[in-house]
Amino acid sequence: MDPTMLLGSITLFALSIFLGFELITKVPATLHTPLMSGANAISGISIVGALVGANVVYAGGDTLVSGILAFIAVVLAMINVVGGFAVTNRMLNMIAGKKRGGNR
Repeated sequence: MDPTMLLGSITLFALSIFLGFELITKVPATLHTPLMSGANAISGISIVGALVGANVVYAGGDTLVSGILAFIAVVLAMINVVGGFAVTNRMLNMIAGKKRGGNR
């Protein structure tokens, strides 16, 4: 990889971390549940991309390293989706409990 490309990629990564942190801290509490649902949808897209990458490797593709990285991507994205839906469900149950009169 070209050093200027690497530097550009690292710069883009650092800026995206900063922007993501700033956006998340500015979101009001009432919007966290819809925001998490959107993040779960994006993670679902990541799962599809990782599955396509894994299929390329096992259908006569490049290397074993690509297959391992695709598998790790599938596992991490699935953990993110399942955990996100669990947290979203819990938040929605807490909101529903307040509407019923404070029951948990």
